[in-house]
Amino acid sequence: MTGVDGHVFVTGGAGFIGSHLTERLLADGADVTIVDDLSNGAAERVPDDAELVEADLTSISADALADHLETVDRVFHLAASKHVDTDRPHGQFEANTRMTRTLLEAMAEADVTDIAYTSSSTVYGEAPRPTPEDFAPLEPISAYGASKLADEGLLSARTHSHDLTVWNFRFANVVGPRLRGAVIPDFVEKLRADPDTLTILGNGRQEKSYLHVEDCLDAMLHVIEHADAAMNTYNLGTRTTTSVDRIAAIVADEMGVEPDFEYTGGERGWTGDVPKMRLSIEKLAALGWEPERSSDEAVRRATREILDEYNER
Repeated sequence: MTGVDGHVFVTGGAGFIGSHLTERLLADGADVTIVDDLSNGAAERVPDDAELVEADLTSISADALADHLETVDRVFHLAASKHVDTDRPHGQFEANTRMTRTLLEAMAEADVTDIAYTSSSTVYGEAPRPTPEDFAPLEPISAYGASKLADEGLLSARTHSHDLTVWNFRFANVVGPRLRGAVIPDFVEKLRADPDTLTILGNGRQEKSYLHVEDCLDAMLHVIEHADAAMNTYNLGTRTTTSVDRIAAIVADEMGVEPDFEYTGGERGWTGDVPKMRLSIEKLAALGWEPERSSDEAVRRATREILDEYNER
């Protein structure tokens, strides 16, 4: 099958990226089944044309999950506990790896051999920039990053021991409409409550690559169409970065306010935060894809989209 036709199974399909992916897949002609426990997602994000299976991948059995995979051609695995600063790091690691293990067991039982997995830049830890896919050693500094790296290991092992094809995507920071619990909506909410003062976690000099969700989906589907190894690992990001101070300035500008900035201090916004991140996208470019928007442009567009959502409430 191609990247967008046939019957596609999306874990976490009611979440931020998953809901956008579901809409894209439906528009491109796929039949889509979603599995989501709605802990991070919302049922109202699921299009009418998609089937929603409300289930928790940490507790469902592989046999029960396999029943939903009988006619599936490809899996997109986005479901995960995503909070980098969780106060239950070991529980988060166990949950994320359990989801992937159960899914792989169900896929084997249902004879599904294609999976796209959403990993993260956090697998690299604090690495030289720009960071290529073959950088080593991989030393994540959060349980979230460790769980993503462990999941990559599970996928690699299954690829080399069974007939499995994997597209493994290491994301930069993805932004766009429906995003919550991240720096842009955090700043929007704070400035709506108090337009005169904005409290910024850390020192404001944290600097990372931000990728608009539309570019993210385009890149994923391009790689699936054009990369045909057994284990295909690609960074998805931009060639540019945006500082937290710059994000604050963009959000304030779009809201028409001029707040004073206050800082909590320190180079990290929270425990496990990688202060500076920029992924190399040379491998992606060699495959024929470049992001349409720079990091700053992605931040500004996402800010406008999120503000529109708040104004529509």
